[in-house]
Order: sequence, then C-alpha cells, then structure tokens
Amino acid sequence: MDKLVLAVSGGVDSVVLLDILSKHSDLELIVAHFDHGIRDDSADDAEFVAGLAKKHNLPFETKREELGNKVSEETARDRRYEFLRGVASKYDAKLVTAHHADDVIETIAINLSRGTGWRGLSAMDSDIIRPLTDMTKLEIMDYAKKNKLTWRDDSTNASDDYLRNRIRRCLEKLDDDSKRQLLGLWAEQKNLKKEIDKEVQQLVIENRISDGVVASYNRYFFTHVDETSAMECLRQIFGALLTRPQMAKALHAIKTSRPRKVFHAGNGILLNFTSRNFKVELLK
Repeated sequence: MDKLVLAVSGGVDSVVLLDILSKHSDLELIVAHFDHGIRDDSADDAEFVAGLAKKHNLPFETKREELGNKVSEETARDRRYEFLRGVASKYDAKLVTAHHADDVIETIAINLSRGTGWRGLSAMDSDIIRPLTDMTKLEIMDYAKKNKLTWRDDSTNASDDYLRNRIRRCLEKLDDDSKRQLLGLWAEQKNLKKEIDKEVQQLVIENRISDGVVASYNRYFFTHVDETSAMECLRQIFGALLTRPQMAKALHAIKTSRPRKVFHAGNGILLNFTSRNFKVELLK
C-alpha cells in the first residue's frame, strides 16, 4: 500500500486532491497543513483542514509559524516545504501536492520573468507527486461544485504584492488549447532534462580523478569545452548549491587560477588548484 502525505491548505485545489485520493482504498493517506501565520484568519484554515482529516478518518499533522505578512514568497515556500518533507520523512511516505495545469504554466512564466536558464522550463520536476497537473483550474472548480465540496478562499490570492498573482492575471486570457500545448512542451522539456542530466553525469565521471575522499577534476576539460556544457557539469559537481553567477565565477577561476590557489566559490564550497586539476571541498 502506497503511503502519501497530502499537502492540504484548505483551498479548492487541495480539497479536490484529498477528495479524489480518499476514494482509493489502496492508498494510506496523511493530511498535512502548514500555517504560515501570514493572515489573521489563517488559524481557521488549520481548523478547517483538521475537520477534513477527521471526516476522512486520516492522521493529521500541522504546524504554525509567525512569518508575518511581510515575508517573501520564497521564504514562505521554503518553510512550508521544510515542514512537509519532515512529515513525509516521519511517515516514510511520498509527498503529494495539489499543483494543477495552470500552476505549471504560471511557474514557467515566473521562471522566465526571473531570467532562469532552460531548466526553468522544466518546472516542478522533482520527487514530489503532482497528480492534478493534467487538470486546469476550471476543471478543478467544476469537480468541486459537482461533488458539493466546501473549501476556504485565501485572501492573499487577490493581492498584487505577490508575483504569482500578477502573473496569473496576465495568463488568464490563455485558452485551453494554448494551455494544453504549453503542457505538452513542458512534458517534452522534462524528458529532455532527464537526458541532459544523464549525459552531464557521464561527462563529470569521465573527467573525475580518483584521489581519496576529496574529488578532483580535469581543468583542461573545463578550459576547452563550451561554456554551457561546462556550467552544467559544474552544477552537477556542486550539487546545485551555487547560483549561475557563482558558477560563472568558479568557471573563470578554473580557467585562470595558478597552482596552489584557493577559490571560495560560495555556500561553503572551496576550489583548490594544481596545474592540471582542481579539488572541491566543503567547509564544515
């Protein structure tokens, strides 16, 4: 029996997710709710979700933090996922969220607006299960009304203080055919990402020199390969811990630094150079 932790905010998307999955007797479900403490009435959401869990006779996990209404979207998301992943680890379960087709398109648009690389086009490609990505927001609303579900509306969804809300309004004019085409491209991009990651991993292995515990890599390779490939290899080596500007500086150091030079790449990553190779170390 699959064990799943459902991220339930109390909004219509997650309420529909819970209703759909609760009809599968072969699933063991745990309801998880994170209260950011951003809105004055957010405690009511937690109480509402607790009632849903009780109605379905499911375990309920919740946590409240006083993040305040000035918290950034990124910080709020990070704190939420830290809690959700903690619950999934506790139950040795997989994490499930209610992201739908419109969420995918919005996330891609946000990534593009922030100038992210090609990986921004393969948004939401992770270990998290998202079973509603083939449903549009309209289809979710239709399901909720047809099944006479009740939910709570988040007042912050109407605020222009949040980038996602502004992007959402810009994308409202897209018709369903356009959305389906974009989702098809998204699926292709995710498959392409898997193939690229496989090739990059092989390149990194081929240019790694075995030297005890600390990994060493061939400087000659990074000096002569094209910049895009070099950056992808560094991303693999650094475990995606550095930003693109940080990796660009690290690449420049790999190409130009003299032997015995130590370069602080950022986020606790050090590069130690010999004439031919460089070692990657993590500060503890």
